[in-house]
Amino acid sequence: MSTGLAANAVAGLLALLLIVHLVIALVRPEKF
Repeated sequence: MSTGLAANAVAGLLALLLIVHLVIALVRPEKF
């Protein structure tokens, strides 16, 4: 695996986690 592909995979995973966190924050604001 090339380093560029690994970096893209990590960036995509972080972006996905951030989106999930924002959705949870919108649905359950009392937990934040």
